[in-house]
Amino acid sequence: MGRLVSLIFIAALAYGGLYFYYGHVVEQAIEEQLEARGLTALEVQRIEYEPLAPLSTEATIRAEVGYRGADATVTIRLHGHPLFSDEMRMELDGLQNLRLRFNVGE
Repeated sequence: MGRLVSLIFIAALAYGGLYFYYGHVVEQAIEEQLEARGLTALEVQRIEYEPLAPLSTEATIRAEVGYRGADATVTIRLHGHPLFSDEMRMELDGLQNLRLRFNVGE
């Protein structure tokens, strides 16, 4: 029974590392795509993806990007795996949310 618990713990630890590294690689890929299109002023603030996304070759990723006083959440379709595939393709699926902040003078 102890070996089974140890094996489950090691598998969970390995998957946790894969999950967080996947997020880091996807965030870098999004930033590279923005930079390649001349949108260097946009800042990727946060990304969200499904818990099983690191195990599949297709995923839907929600990225929150910001520019000065505006934030937007965009949905991106990812084809290919950023860690294990030679080719990866990103498609903008849609704009989910747009938030504008106005600063009122004091």
